[in-house]
Amino acid sequence: MTKAASRTPVWKSIAITLTDDIAQGRYDRGAKLPAEAQLAERFGVNRHTVRRALADMSEQGLVHARRGAGVFVAAKPTDYPVGKRIRFHQNIRRAGRVPSKKVLRLETLAADAREADVLELEPGDPVVVYEGLSYADDHPVALARTLFPADRLPGIIDALQSHDSITAALKACGVEDYTRRETRITAKLATATQALHLRTSEGAPILRTTGISDDLNGVPIEFGRTWFAGDRVTLTVGDD
Repeated sequence: MTKAASRTPVWKSIAITLTDDIAQGRYDRGAKLPAEAQLAERFGVNRHTVRRALADMSEQGLVHARRGAGVFVAAKPTDYPVGKRIRFHQNIRRAGRVPSKKVLRLETLAADAREADVLELEPGDPVVVYEGLSYADDHPVALARTLFPADRLPGIIDALQSHDSITAALKACGVEDYTRRETRITAKLATATQALHLRTSEGAPILRTTGISDDLNGVPIEFGRTWFAGDRVTLTVGDD
């Protein structure tokens, strides 16, 4: 006999459906969700299964419960424009939310062959590795790993330590403006480490962007990958 294919747990399917309802605007931010009994009837399950789905959504920062009042929408997925100029703080503020970042790693390493090729360096040239966690209203929405050419951007480590924004850090190093040369978007499943940082479950859908940015002279200054929580961010593609 062949082993039966694994299926999505019922509670997870309910959480995905309700998350989609929020993303589609069926429940606005701050709106109260139907009672557990109503949701149990809608999905044909017991209240315990509904409660498990809501608990998962709460862990992800999508809903929150008020004792004796019910469960309310904490936030809906944020539209995040991906174009020539990608600025995290600006994008999050435009969505009416408060941006912040946490530095997880900041050190200088030798560029490998791939990194050197993208940044137009020689293998072994120094690159500054920045890893950070980005938040919207104190909820993690993105995990990033970005490389900067150290010799091309003297003082970049101090700038990244002093500024909450990469744009501000680059400006402190003399880069007044920069644009995205290319961005590739790929659907992925969260690893255990990514899930821990993004407060989601291992195997949850995430979106990975891989991008290269140039200064106004066309010289590469940034090469990075960002993993977005798929249920908290909607990537929108545009020209700007």
